[in-house]
Amino acid sequence: MRKDIHPKDYRLVVFKDISNDFSFITRSTVNTKETVKWEDGKEYPLVKLEISNTSHPYYTGKIKLVDTTGRVDKFRQKMEKSALIKNKAK
Repeated sequence: MRKDIHPKDYRLVVFKDISNDFSFITRSTVNTKETVKWEDGKEYPLVKLEISNTSHPYYTGKIKLVDTTGRVDKFRQKMEKSALIKNKAK
C-alpha cells in the first residue's frame, strides 16, 4: 500500500440529521464552521445532514419524501409546461 495518502487530522465530529434531530458523534476530517455542545459537555464541530440511516426510507421501512432543494416541484412544473405545449400543438 502507498504510504502517507490518508489524512492525519481526524477528530471527533457531531453529525446531526436535520429531518428528525438525530445526532451521532464519530471521527472525521470534514471541515465545518458550526459547533455544538455534546452530551459530555464538550464542544465539537457540527455537520448537518439532510438524511441519515434514521430517516432514510430504506432503513426505516417508511416511504417519506424529503425534498429540501425543491427538485420535485421543479420537475412537476416542467412536466405541466410540456403537457400544455403538447395540448396546444394538437
